[in-house]
Amino acid sequence: MRPRFLHFAHRVSSRQALVSAFIALTLLAVGLSACDDQRKKQAAAPAPPPVTVAKPVVKDIVEWDEFTGRFDAVAAVEIRARVSGYLAAVHFTDGALVKEGAPLFVIDRRPYQAILAQAEANITSARTSVELARQELDRAERLMRTGNTTEQVLDTRRQQSAAAVAHLAAAQAAADQARLDLSFTEIKAPISGRISRKLVTEGNLVSANSTLLTTIVAVDPMHFYFDVDERSFMAYLRMAREANGNKSDRELRHDVQIQLPDERRPRLKGRLDFVDNRIDAATGTMRVRAIVANDDLLIVPGLFGRVLIPGSPLYKGVLIPDEAIVTDQDRRMVYVVAADGAVAPRVIRPGPRIDGYRVVRQGLTAEETIVVNGVQRVRLGGKVTPQLAELPPSR
Repeated sequence: MRPRFLHFAHRVSSRQALVSAFIALTLLAVGLSACDDQRKKQAAAPAPPPVTVAKPVVKDIVEWDEFTGRFDAVAAVEIRARVSGYLAAVHFTDGALVKEGAPLFVIDRRPYQAILAQAEANITSARTSVELARQELDRAERLMRTGNTTEQVLDTRRQQSAAAVAHLAAAQAAADQARLDLSFTEIKAPISGRISRKLVTEGNLVSANSTLLTTIVAVDPMHFYFDVDERSFMAYLRMAREANGNKSDRELRHDVQIQLPDERRPRLKGRLDFVDNRIDAATGTMRVRAIVANDDLLIVPGLFGRVLIPGSPLYKGVLIPDEAIVTDQDRRMVYVVAADGAVAPRVIRPGPRIDGYRVVRQGLTAEETIVVNGVQRVRLGGKVTPQLAELPPSR
C-alpha cells in the first residue's frame, strides 16, 4: 500500500512542476511582449518639435500713444479786392511761393487817379475859402472894436470861418480816402506762403470785398490737429502735473513725433502748442494742436498723419516680437519655455510698438524665455526642442 501511495504522490508532484513551469513561461512571454510593445511605442513617439526661443528685449523706453490727425496751415488768407474795377494785370504764377508784400493783382487805376485829383483840387478850394473866411472875420472884429458893425455880423463871420475850416478838413479826408482807394488798386500778398491759381483773369470786373481772386496758405511752420479721447487726456494731464508740480497742461509744451502716410517711422518733430478749453460732448474727445517745422515744404494743408505722444515716463520696458503673441478669444498670450522644454501659456497685457517690438505691460519678466518663432508647432501640455536665439535691440 505504501509504495503505491508514494508512486501516486510522485506523479502529482511532477504534474504540478510542469504546470508551474508552463505558467512561468507564459508570464515571461507576456512580459517580453509588453516590453517589446513599450519599446515600439517609444521608438514610434515623435521628438518634441523644434522652435526658436529667446529672452525679451529689455531697455529704457517711453511709451508713445498714437492718434490720427490732419495738417493745416498756420495762416490762410482769401485774396479779395477792396475796391471795384476791371482787373488790369496779374503778377504771379499759379501755385508759386510768394513773399509778404509781393504784388499780385492790379485793378485799373485811372478812375481812382481821377478821383484823387478831384479831391486834391477840393482841398485847394477849401483852403482858399478858409483864408477868405479868416480875412472877413478879422475885418469884422476890427469894425466891432470901433463900433462900426453889429454883434450879429461878427457872429456870422465867425460861423463862416468855422464852416470853411470844417470844409477843408472834409476835403482832406476825402483826399486821404481817394489816395487809399488808389493804393488798393494794387493788391499785395498779406502773408508769405504758397498761392493758389488765379480765379479771375485780366479784363474782368471785380467787386469790392466780394470777388474771390485767389488764396494763400502759409507753409512753414504747419499746424497738426488731432483729437484725444477723454481717458487718455486725463492720463496725460495727471502725468504732466505729477512731473511738473501741478503745472497746468496748457502751459506745457510736450514734444511729439509725427509720421506721414508713406513713412514707416516718424520723421517729423513737433511740439504741442494748444489744447482746447472743453471736451466735445458728441465725440468725447479733446481737440489738440501741435506745431511742426516744414523746412523742406513737403507737408501741405489737409494731409493726414499720425502723431505719437509720450504716454509714460522713461522706464525699463520688456519688449517682444509680435509673432510671439498668440490670440485666444479676447486674450493675448505667449508660450513660456522651461529648462526641460516644457511649454506653458502665459496671458500678457500688450502695449504699443516701439523699435519694431511690442511692449509687454504685464504678465512677462525679463528673465523668462518664450517661443518667438514656431508658435504654431507648440502643443499645450507638451514639450519643445528649444533653439536659443538673441533678439536685436531694434529691428
